[in-house]
Amino acid sequence: MDLLQIVVLALVQGLTEFLPISSSGHLVLVPAFLGWEDQGLAFDVAVHVGTLVAVVAYFRRDLITMAAAWWRTLSGGSLKGDARLAWAVIAGTIPAGIAGLLFMDLIGQYLRSPQVIGATTIGFGVLLWVADRFGLKRRGEYAIGPVDVLVIGVAQALALIPGTSRSGVTITAGLMLGLSREGASRFSFLLAIPLISLAGLVKALELLESDVPADWGVLGLGTLISAVAAYACIRTFLKVVDRLGMLPFALYRLALGAVIFAVFGIGFSTL
Repeated sequence: MDLLQIVVLALVQGLTEFLPISSSGHLVLVPAFLGWEDQGLAFDVAVHVGTLVAVVAYFRRDLITMAAAWWRTLSGGSLKGDARLAWAVIAGTIPAGIAGLLFMDLIGQYLRSPQVIGATTIGFGVLLWVADRFGLKRRGEYAIGPVDVLVIGVAQALALIPGTSRSGVTITAGLMLGLSREGASRFSFLLAIPLISLAGLVKALELLESDVPADWGVLGLGTLISAVAAYACIRTFLKVVDRLGMLPFALYRLALGAVIFAVFGIGFSTL
């Protein structure tokens, strides 16, 4: 990988992981559009670590408070506020974890195509706009209940399909359930922490078993760029999401899907 490829792909991962436009789809499509060789598993792990560092750093105070409240529930503490939110994050991660164990290989074999990414990019972009347009947007993340957790958790499992967008589908589900834009976004970002950690661990184990030599300079630079970009993205997005709404992201997804079909056609093919 040359410097341009490192910078571009790390920025792509950092900026798209938390925007509702699909980081996995972009990491597949950008090299395909630019004619680059696949960046490899080691670099994917590195840039995902960068986004994990960013979201943990941004929510560090919330995470400390949530962890303390969660710990108190183990000895009979009240299941309210931060404790309830912590349990919601844990429970909301379970459906995606189970789906990943059961279906990841099948998804990687049969659904990693530009046509699938184009279809999911457009389809879930439309759903994002519908949820934002017609959702009640009355509740924050602390008002999330068991039904909300189940629906959002199942929605997050759909993000295993390339082009769906983990943040996009969980924000969409949250908006449909009546969460505010900021509340749905904050819960989506908190849900990213255990899921990115689990996915990164699985990929790291695969990397260790592959005996592929690692260029630590490349991996370190990719991690740093991804972390800085992701932190800036989270901070900016949460500041403007109530004013901006989801329409710009839905329009971007529609445009990107149209470009994908224009370049790769409608018939099935693999990247």
